[in-house]
Amino acid sequence: MRSLPPLASLRAFEAAGRLLSFQDAARELGLTPTAISHQVRLLEQSCGKPLFQRRPRPLSLTPAGATLLSRVSKGLDLFAEGFEAISDRQQQRLKVTATNAFAARWLMPRVPSWRALRPDIGLDIMGSDTVLDLVGGEVDVAIRYARQAPKGLVCSEIGRDNYLVVASPSLVGRGPLDFTPQDLSRYPLIDGQWTDDFLNPPMWFEWVRLARERWSDVPDLAGHASLSFREDLHGIEAAIAGYGIAICSDILVAPELASGALVRVSSLALEGYAFIAAHRPNHPRQQTIKAFEAWIAECFRAMMSTDHQRS
Repeated sequence: MRSLPPLASLRAFEAAGRLLSFQDAARELGLTPTAISHQVRLLEQSCGKPLFQRRPRPLSLTPAGATLLSRVSKGLDLFAEGFEAISDRQQQRLKVTATNAFAARWLMPRVPSWRALRPDIGLDIMGSDTVLDLVGGEVDVAIRYARQAPKGLVCSEIGRDNYLVVASPSLVGRGPLDFTPQDLSRYPLIDGQWTDDFLNPPMWFEWVRLARERWSDVPDLAGHASLSFREDLHGIEAAIAGYGIAICSDILVAPELASGALVRVSSLALEGYAFIAAHRPNHPRQQTIKAFEAWIAECFRAMMSTDHQRS
């Protein structure tokens, strides 16, 4: 007889491990972060080992957690495939990949809109900052984030973002605010970690470079950054929590800017990149993919129109 932990604990652990965030896992599964934490604790008690390093932040997997995550993810995929294979009402499914931040903060909140439009087509959303294989069929559609469209694929640009200097009102007040570089140097700063393949990434050193074209005597703000994150999600959460001033994509923090959870503190913005929908040329489900890409482009246009009216 198999000795297995509750499926709810496995699902909560898999989502938290994949997203490296209890809050994002809760959003994905329709639960609270407390419920995710409780289920993970139950699983840790069951196996007798910690699965996450919770301190210092950001959240990370222990070696045992990484080993378990690989196997649980494969197991849940097999469960899903098995259920789909025997389902009387087998639904078409579209595998979509995007960066972790875009998947969690932009795409997931709009899934109900897709379900209302195309209830016959389910979405398998894979957040990953690793480029997954479109040609080999690992995924059907990728939302790539780049200056230019990748070669050898059918691509359509959805839109572009800008990077704004933002902070929590609990740290800087509500404004209106337009800090000078000297003002910014008096606060803790949050920076991002970008790979070398991104040209002029929106980090503090790039902001300083542009600021020196506008002002004299600009301090080296990159050297003032007290926190640095590889994941955009973690940097955004740190800014919301009031840990420092960050440079964030206006697309990813649009809800917080609208609600006032974050405020813009400088008029100087950095140019971002393009969100590009891509699929392989010979994909057998061209019409389904075109419908998805048209929907996501329309969602983007609607969001930009709302932001323009608000401003």
